[in-house]
Amino acid sequence: MRALIQRVTHAAVQVDGQAIGRIGHGLAILLGVTHADGHQQAERLAEKTAGLRIFSDAAGKMNLSVLDVQGDALVISQFTLYANNQRGRRPDFLSAARPEQAAPLVERFVSVLGEAGVKNVQTGVFGAHMLVEIFNDGPVTIMLDTDDWA
Repeated sequence: MRALIQRVTHAAVQVDGQAIGRIGHGLAILLGVTHADGHQQAERLAEKTAGLRIFSDAAGKMNLSVLDVQGDALVISQFTLYANNQRGRRPDFLSAARPEQAAPLVERFVSVLGEAGVKNVQTGVFGAHMLVEIFNDGPVTIMLDTDDWA
């Protein structure tokens, strides 16, 4: 599982011109699922994300988590995080999990973020064409990949 995490001042997502999710200060999380992922990866990644210290403390050091700053989270399913660009100019997405596998794992990730203490967790609509507005703060962008934690 991969999460591209951005510290944001605010973020929002629209589907068919309708606002679906909107957050203030917190994290915008683009989340990709691959075939080998299961509940363990979703849970571990959500816990790591909730505790990731990328917010500044009083001394200006990145020493606080989204939990510490009582921030929000916007989670957007993003199969393109598993794009393969090794040949040609058109990426393939064969490494991305099929929707029937990926959707429940995205839901589990969202649930665990809430269970970990993130009070406001918003989402997009799985499989929909979405317009995502992200106001990256810093900019701070961190990639987490459960494959790196073997």
